[in-house]
Amino acid sequence: MDVGVPATGLDSGESVRRAAEFAAEVDRKARFPKEAVEAMRADGLLSASLPAELGGRSASITELAAVARKLGRACSSAAMVYAMHHTQALSLRFHAADGPIAELTREIAREEALLASATTEITTGGDTGSSTCAVARDGDTVTLAKNAPIISYATYADYICATARRDVDSPASDQVLVVCPKGDTTLEQTSEWDTLGFRGTCSPGFMLQTHTAARNVLPVPYSTISAHTMLPTSHTLWASVWLGIADAAVSKARTHVRSGARHAAGVVTPQMAKLADLLVIHQTFESSVAQEIQRYEEFLATGEPEPTIGFALAMNNLKLSASLAVVDVVVGALALCGINGYREDHPASMGRLLRDSYGPQVMVSNDRIRVNNAKLVLAHRGQG
Repeated sequence: MDVGVPATGLDSGESVRRAAEFAAEVDRKARFPKEAVEAMRADGLLSASLPAELGGRSASITELAAVARKLGRACSSAAMVYAMHHTQALSLRFHAADGPIAELTREIAREEALLASATTEITTGGDTGSSTCAVARDGDTVTLAKNAPIISYATYADYICATARRDVDSPASDQVLVVCPKGDTTLEQTSEWDTLGFRGTCSPGFMLQTHTAARNVLPVPYSTISAHTMLPTSHTLWASVWLGIADAAVSKARTHVRSGARHAAGVVTPQMAKLADLLVIHQTFESSVAQEIQRYEEFLATGEPEPTIGFALAMNNLKLSASLAVVDVVVGALALCGINGYREDHPASMGRLLRDSYGPQVMVSNDRIRVNNAKLVLAHRGQG
């Protein structure tokens, strides 16, 4: 299992610039951030997390998170597309870097392909650990039909990584991950996407049907992929995106307070003190994200295939705390900017940031994570 080879750094400047340039339009029209994603593709950012020996750059979680944060500051939707893509790409890196499926990973790296995921199902109530649909095998090919209530940016993806029961006789929890190429897959849209925030992620429901090569089924159980890769990657990269949203809000608040300070003749105003308080919340948020990214790096360095219960709890707690901290920062920044932050036609506007900041609590329900934590703490015996 690849434990990660540090890359020399990821150049995200053009991708961030394009994301920022079109962020307002992407949000207003609820359209896919195609300009930012094309810039990511041109900069080699989509293949960055794939193994270097298969055409990627073996970028570390720390490097991927740094780009996610920069993109989050520029355009929340573009940043979430980037983060969700790499959750799938790292699953290939750690669980499909050798054997028959390695060539598929090589193709994905060469194409700078965009990866989406279909891990929920209309019949399982958001439980990603079980599936109703099943893989049907016929020699060297497989077929799958999945009714997914949400597949983010599905119509723009080159591949969709879908969970399903291993075969038609498998129990709901015996899942595999199937990489569904666009050319082998049909999508029938079953719902619309008109949300408060993350509007550019374009995540309606679809009936997915694929008939593809059997080699496109990852050779390890999905439960292993989820625990080792998908859960910690999503929580660390998502939290980095949300930290970027907080960065943008703090920047606007600081600009507003500095403008007022020019007329204060050296007097410390209440607004200055409130900004200082807000920076404490922001710094705590920043530190917690950095700490859990380091925790994940240390786990990967061990080469262990399964994380500890303590590790899973820490990753879940990062998601819970980060999803609340981003709201605290953005709401605090809005209060500092006052009516200008409330206006949609002002540079200090917090409208998009505020709406996006509430998405993290519901995109994977915090209540569901708390229930999972309640089960984990009963088995947790202490450190690790």
